[in-house]
Amino acid sequence: MEFSLVGVPEETKRSVTPAESNSEPDVRNIIIIGSGPAGLAASLYASRAHLDPLLLTGDDIGGQVSLTSEVENYPGFPDSITGPELVQKMQEQAEKFGTVVHIDTVTAVNLESYPFKLSTYERDYKARALIIATGASHRKLNVPGEERLIGRGVSYCATCDGWFFNGKEIVVVGGGDSALEEGIFLTRFASKVTIIHRRDELRAGKTLQKRAFNNDKIDFIWNTVVEEIVGDEKVNGVRLHNRVTGEDSFFPTEGVFVFIGHTPNSQLFEGQLEVDDHGYLVVDRHYMTSKEGVWAAGEVADSTFRQVITSAGMGASAAIMVERWLGEKEEIGA
Repeated sequence: MEFSLVGVPEETKRSVTPAESNSEPDVRNIIIIGSGPAGLAASLYASRAHLDPLLLTGDDIGGQVSLTSEVENYPGFPDSITGPELVQKMQEQAEKFGTVVHIDTVTAVNLESYPFKLSTYERDYKARALIIATGASHRKLNVPGEERLIGRGVSYCATCDGWFFNGKEIVVVGGGDSALEEGIFLTRFASKVTIIHRRDELRAGKTLQKRAFNNDKIDFIWNTVVEEIVGDEKVNGVRLHNRVTGEDSFFPTEGVFVFIGHTPNSQLFEGQLEVDDHGYLVVDRHYMTSKEGVWAAGEVADSTFRQVITSAGMGASAAIMVERWLGEKEEIGA
């Protein structure tokens, strides 16, 4: 099976190897599902506590941050750092202390048995404790033409696809931090970036707003939603609807980048763990889920902050609580 490592440096890819069928013991102290900032921070703290953690990456390494062009608000990097570079450093630090990283995707989980049972594409595992750090996925517009034109003008990753739009006019849909961060990044390639937002003011931070408003390559269309993405073999425009005036219009463009939020990747645990109305895993103040012995960290359990630093903090906190919980139960194995 092929795994997507979009946005991850070659050095990082080479240091991760697929799971081998008979290379691991039957029962692990802790398995961490997901390799974004929450999962990587959890694995660092768990490995430093000598829990010999196994981190199962999922389809890609790094989560959403691995697709981010620049991270300017993570402490310790005053000149910013790219998302892939930050992921690489986090992974190297976790592996330095003994984390085992496997490129593999969890396909089924049984939380009714103990130790907990997991199945992946490669093999089955058992774990005394779990940390779920499966993150969130890009939310789609769900309009006509979107699915059909993915990869032919429709994208959810500026870092991955910006180069293909060199000298072209494109649109960005959204009004939060991600929309402005990626829109600003796309001005390196595109001749014009038009940001389409459904409201008359942005949700992004003031610093990002100032940078966007001061960028000569960026225009805005307010109070407007995309109702269709148009094109035969590739995108050539979008049909728009103004929510205030009711006016419908066609806007020509060669690319549509969508940044309208995320959906938590909690589907694997439906019926076994409590989720809120939006699908986020419900956790207590120590990040334990509704099942004792199972913690959740990062965007799969965070509907409020959704930042690299908060996800990393949640992962570290969860790992600390796992070590205490296993110690109290005298469950830590060799």
